[in-house]
Amino acid sequence: MFALAGVLVLGGAAAGYAYWKLNRNIKSVDINAQLGTGRPPAATDGSFNVLVLGSDSRGGSNGNLAGGNTDGTARSDTAMVVHVNQNHTAGSVVSIPRDTLVPRPECLSSSGKTVPAAKSVMYNSAFETGGPACAVKTTEQLTGMRMDHFVEIDFSGFANFIDAIGGVDVTTTVKIKDKDSGLDLAAGHHHLGGTQALAFVRTRHGVGDGSDLGRIELQKQMVKSIMKQIGGTGLLSSPTRLWSVADGLTGSLTTDSDLASVDALVGMADTLRKIGPDDLTMVTLPVGTAPSDPNRVIPRQPQADRLWEALKADQAVPRSIVADQPANPADSSPGAKTG
Repeated sequence: MFALAGVLVLGGAAAGYAYWKLNRNIKSVDINAQLGTGRPPAATDGSFNVLVLGSDSRGGSNGNLAGGNTDGTARSDTAMVVHVNQNHTAGSVVSIPRDTLVPRPECLSSSGKTVPAAKSVMYNSAFETGGPACAVKTTEQLTGMRMDHFVEIDFSGFANFIDAIGGVDVTTTVKIKDKDSGLDLAAGHHHLGGTQALAFVRTRHGVGDGSDLGRIELQKQMVKSIMKQIGGTGLLSSPTRLWSVADGLTGSLTTDSDLASVDALVGMADTLRKIGPDDLTMVTLPVGTAPSDPNRVIPRQPQADRLWEALKADQAVPRSIVADQPANPADSSPGAKTG
């Protein structure tokens, strides 16, 4: 998404308007001011981490998109820790299951009240409790790594983004029908528009064992499909299409204050330009069933700590963790993997 800020190549007066409009679109949160100094240190070798969240907020144009809870709250429906290596040539993406039970630190609520720390709560409740700052604080406590940046996108922003890039291609070897997300796909190859793509990444009950782990595998598949679509359609060389994408996407983004400008996004795009789909290692945090609740999971040790320690040292994801990933429920072929 950072590369989309390259819309500034429009030049002249149009570029000036684009710059002003896109800057006004982006919402931001001053994470540094809210969290202060009691955080893991930033890396000094050039590597960095970004927490990417998909919010299930139903406010505004999100309405009833892709089914699910519409109780007026917002949670981090999708959470990915993205680690970019010091050479900026490869990335590791770790998905954190939303049902993972984790300690949550003391946070400030949206009304400014202090919410006491909790020993064991669902990971995605941190966002609901104290917004992006609490989600970042909880993630830093879980990983031991500083989240240098934060990016959040909502449902409608994702769907509009998919439409703007011309849709995405996905393949499933099994029929998927999920009444909750609204997805209904026969086995085979499909070109999905925004609403269907959103349903695809939200689907859980209509395929596999119905777990969040299966849904995460669909999300990994979608990320790589998006990257292939952007790289293969000449989008970045078409100012008109790029403007449409960037305008819609920035209007649905919330970032940390350091990223909340076109200049910062263009800089990030330049930093990440060498990383393609084949340069990403995508894994799910190793988890196991929580002893306290069969419907929740907890980080599986020592694998979880080994994963975070590897990324903290700017090393590749351990091969044992890559080899032990859940199967993609949309691919019934033996040994199917998405990472």
